[in-house]
Amino acid sequence: MRKLTRWWIVSVVALGLVAAGCGSSSSNGSSTTTAASKPSATGKITVSAAASLTEAFNKLGKDFEAANPKATVAFNFGSSTTLATQIQQGAPADSFASADQANMTKLVSAHLIDGTPVVFAKNKLVIVTKPGNPKHVQTLADLPALGTVALCGADVPCGKYAAQVLQNAQVTIPTNKITRGQDVKATLAAVMTGDADAAIVYATDAQSAGNTVTTVDIPESQNAIAVYPIGVIAKSSNKATAQAFTAYVTSPAGEATLKSLGFLPPS
Repeated sequence: MRKLTRWWIVSVVALGLVAAGCGSSSSNGSSTTTAASKPSATGKITVSAAASLTEAFNKLGKDFEAANPKATVAFNFGSSTTLATQIQQGAPADSFASADQANMTKLVSAHLIDGTPVVFAKNKLVIVTKPGNPKHVQTLADLPALGTVALCGADVPCGKYAAQVLQNAQVTIPTNKITRGQDVKATLAAVMTGDADAAIVYATDAQSAGNTVTTVDIPESQNAIAVYPIGVIAKSSNKATAQAFTAYVTSPAGEATLKSLGFLPPS
C-alpha cells in the first residue's frame, strides 16, 4: 500500500510539470503572435513645429520614417504663435510641437488637441554676436550700447523669453535699437547677415549656426527656460501615426537626438 501511494504522488507531480510546460509554451506563443501583429505607423502626417525645432525634427522625421517605411512626415515650421493661430483657423495638421506652454494651452482650451500634450524637451537663451564678437559683448548689460540688437517678435515665445531674460537682468534696450524677427530663425539671421550686432536666441539655434556667430552665455540666475510640449490634433485624419511620431520623439532615441542638438531634458 505504501509503494502504491508513492507511485500515485510521483505521477501527479509529473503530470503537473507537463501541464505547466504546455501552459508556458502556449503563453509564449500567444505573446509572440501579439507582438508580431502589432500594426506599424502608415500614411502621411503633417507636424506643425516651432522654428527652433527645425534641425531636430528634420533628423527625427528621417529616423522615424526609417523605422516606419510606410509612414511619411512633413513639417510646417514657424513661430509657435503663428502655428497655433493657423490650427485654430483650420489649417491641416496632425501634430503640434510648441516652444511654450501658452500656445499649446490655447489649443487645449479650444478642444483642438486630442488627449494630453507631452513635454519632450526644454531650452535656454543665449546671446549671439557677429563672429569673433567684435563689439566685445560679455553680458546682457552690454546690449543697450550696441547699434542694433535683434529680438524675436514680442508676441512669439522666443520674444517673450527674451523679455523675461532682460527683466531678470534689469536691462532695458532702447526701442530704436531693436529689430524684431518673426521667429528665432529670422532673429538669428539678422546677426548672421550683419544687420544686427547681437541677438538673444535659443541655445540650440546658436549651436546649429556653428562658427557663423559667437555665443555668449547668459547666467542661470538671469536666464529663462523654454518648455516644449507636443500634442496630436483632434481633427487629425491619421492619429495613429501622429501618436507614433510623438512616441518616437519621447523615446530614448528621440531624447538622444534632441540632447545632441543642445536641447535640455524634459525634466
